[in-house]
Amino acid sequence: MASDKMFDVITAFDICVDFLMDLGDTIPEFGQKEKLVSGYNLEMGGSACIFACQCAKLGLKTTGAGSVGKDSMGDFMLDCLKQGGVDTSHIRESEDRTGLTLCLTKKGGDRSILTYMGAMDTVNKLWIEELLLKTRHIHICSYYLLKGLQSEYPALLRKAKELGVTVSLDTNWDPEEGWDGGIRDILPYVDIFLPNENELMHITGQDNIQDALKYAGERVPTIAVKCGDKGAYAYCKGTIYQGEALKVDVVDTVGAGDSFNGGFIYGFLSGLSVEECLKAGTVCGSLSICYPGGTQGQPKLSELQKHFS
Repeated sequence: MASDKMFDVITAFDICVDFLMDLGDTIPEFGQKEKLVSGYNLEMGGSACIFACQCAKLGLKTTGAGSVGKDSMGDFMLDCLKQGGVDTSHIRESEDRTGLTLCLTKKGGDRSILTYMGAMDTVNKLWIEELLLKTRHIHICSYYLLKGLQSEYPALLRKAKELGVTVSLDTNWDPEEGWDGGIRDILPYVDIFLPNENELMHITGQDNIQDALKYAGERVPTIAVKCGDKGAYAYCKGTIYQGEALKVDVVDTVGAGDSFNGGFIYGFLSGLSVEECLKAGTVCGSLSICYPGGTQGQPKLSELQKHFS
């Protein structure tokens, strides 16, 4: 894994705080009705931020470009990233407020997500471009949230390919459910596509995972699809691989897919096989759901390696 590059992984940060409210059996209602909930947590949010922390915990030199507001939420996010081992020197201050996501989690792990964008979508393409010269890999996520970068990605990724930088993509959910935004223009530059099962179906227009994998596999060399407690699938060179999730007690599923991504990319950059990358991803994703928030349960490299012994 030795490299003369300053960083192993860069990303465009979708910086926001996760306010996690555990509803238990409570169902929210309007009409000024007050109800009691089981608990809450304030955690680091943002798919790219959670992904970056998992990468850093596995020993990858990780950074990203992003914006925070000049507020306590911004300070909180910077502290969380630093504690996760992520380099924060390329994060700027914005006049907008730091982004905030309210996650309402009900019994069983399903959740509803409400997001205030704030400073999140102020990432400048030039910030990413300067980091391309210093990295081995770029990971794109929150594609449908960071609209300001959508039209810039084709040129950025062409530059990445010229520099020998590999590319991974996890679009995350499209709040407008249009599933376009130029996504098909950048797929040819992507080395690893990392959607969840529902996102893959919507983007490919297929109605079963096998057909969706094959459709995406005609455009991207490697696809890894997260399927919750069913584990994950990967597709590469005509072969479908299946990875089983660990049997764990579910506390909070927020960020599980991002931790999976971090594990998979660690494997990819370490020269592991697709099957081994899939295992690294499922271990990281499974362990992350044992604690509240997206990062508390993320394994470090020593813990991940125990599952390969």
